[in-house]
Amino acid sequence: MIALCIDCMTAANAQTFTQRLQQSKAGEGKVTVTHSRDIDNLVNGQTQNVRKDSTKTEVTVQEAKALLRQMNGRDSTLNRGSATGQDTIAIPNVDTSKKVMRGGQKVWGWRVQVYAGGNQRKDRQQAERIGSEIKALFPTQPVYVHFKSPRWICRMGNYRTYEDALHMLSNVKKAGYNAATVIKEKITVFH
Repeated sequence: MIALCIDCMTAANAQTFTQRLQQSKAGEGKVTVTHSRDIDNLVNGQTQNVRKDSTKTEVTVQEAKALLRQMNGRDSTLNRGSATGQDTIAIPNVDTSKKVMRGGQKVWGWRVQVYAGGNQRKDRQQAERIGSEIKALFPTQPVYVHFKSPRWICRMGNYRTYEDALHMLSNVKKAGYNAATVIKEKITVFH
C-alpha cells in the first residue's frame, strides 16, 4: 500500500509544467498549449544533449538545412560538404544582440542592402527576420536593420571599396537573397 502511494506521488511529480497546466479541473477553464518540442524542453527545464564547444556546434548538412528552414520558413541554399548528410559543418554560435560601436569614424563607403520593405509591421518583422538570417550566415559582418522613411531596410557590412561590397553581394546572392544590391552610404570604420 505504501509503495503504491509512493508510485502515485512519483508519477504525479513526473508531470511537466505544461502537462499540469493543461489538466482539466472542475469549475475552471480549459488551457491548451501548442508549441514546438524545443520550447517544451525549455519551459519544462529539460535539456538536449548537444555536442558543442564555446565557438561552434557540429551538425550534419541536413540538420543545418532543417535548422535554417525552421528559422526562416523556407529552404536554405546552404551547400557546404556533400549532400550525403554524413559530413558535418561548423555553425558558429552567433550573438544577435545589438552592439554600440564606439570609437568608429563615419566615412563614405558601401553596404549590401539585403531587404527593403514597406512601413508596416509585417515589413519590420521581415527585415528583422532577414537580419537574423544574414547574421547567422555571415557572423563576422555587422547587420543593420532600421527604418529609413518610408521603409524598413536590412543592410550589412562596412566596405571601403566597391569591389569588397560586390564580393559580399555575390556571397549573399548565392545564399538565396537575389534582390540584394550594393548601396553607397556613410559607414563606420575603425582605425
